Amino acid sequence: MTEHNHADPLTAFAALRPRLFSIAYRMLGMRADAEDVVQDAWLRWDGAEHAAIQSAEAWLVTATTRLALDRLRTRKSERESYSGWWLPEPLVELDERTPESAAELASDVSVAFMWVLERLAPEERAAFLMRQVFDQDYADIAAMLGKSEASCRQLVHRAQARVQQERPRFEVPKDSHRDLLAKFMLAAGDGNRAAMKAMMSDDVQLVADGGGKVNSFRHILHGAGRVAGVYWSLEHQNPLQVDYRTALINGEPGLLRYVGGKIESAQSFIIEDGLISAVFIMRNPDKLTTVPQTL
Repeated sequence: MTEHNHADPLTAFAALRPRLFSIAYRMLGMRADAEDVVQDAWLRWDGAEHAAIQSAEAWLVTATTRLALDRLRTRKSERESYSGWWLPEPLVELDERTPESAAELASDVSVAFMWVLERLAPEERAAFLMRQVFDQDYADIAAMLGKSEASCRQLVHRAQARVQQERPRFEVPKDSHRDLLAKFMLAAGDGNRAAMKAMMSDDVQLVADGGGKVNSFRHILHGAGRVAGVYWSLEHQNPLQVDYRTALINGEPGLLRYVGGKIESAQSFIIEDGLISAVFIMRNPDKLTTVPQTL
């Protein structure tokens, strides 16, 4: 029995809500979907027989995982017909010391990590997250997914291999990450293509998500020259109208870009060996509604 069981149901749920949101967001990659799942979990919790529940945390984590998995299965077909590349809705904080940062970004939710998770099948994603991120026992995972423990071990093993293959090799200190982005922001703001290229690896890639709502690249761009050219072109087409602002995006330093004083994109970066190796640009306006809209 956890300590939450000694509190009234509302207090117990409130204490666990950040964890439940973390589970739902990592499963779905959308803040609104995650909040809907947490609300659904609350409605089930509010109507449950609490006296018969041994662990509020176990009950709520199981309910949230199942609800998120059901929604992910539904969303999977929608994402297969999505226009262009699908990136997660960014969690943006202008002050990384806020309580929301501590609660929602307690462990890895980087855009790079979420990008890899999107390559997994729904049950692989759920099993991997429950085991590797939230440290659940295989018996609990099996109960959540309605599978045998052996099957869940296989799911986690396959997902782990995929994640290790595709995610960045090393974690970059935030100060180093922030310093490089500050220099890149200045170069991008000046349209200095040579300076931008010097901060990128030769095989850097750029992934953009416009969701069919705004113009965006339908292919992943590769190469420092092409990626730097994208930034140069925007500045060239909108002289003195492009501004950047630093922000914490999914727990890591990133950039918000404004054109004509209005939000145009939220950008995340992978840094490897002191150079930018990948850029993720979220341009779909439906996924930027919680970002400051004006500079």
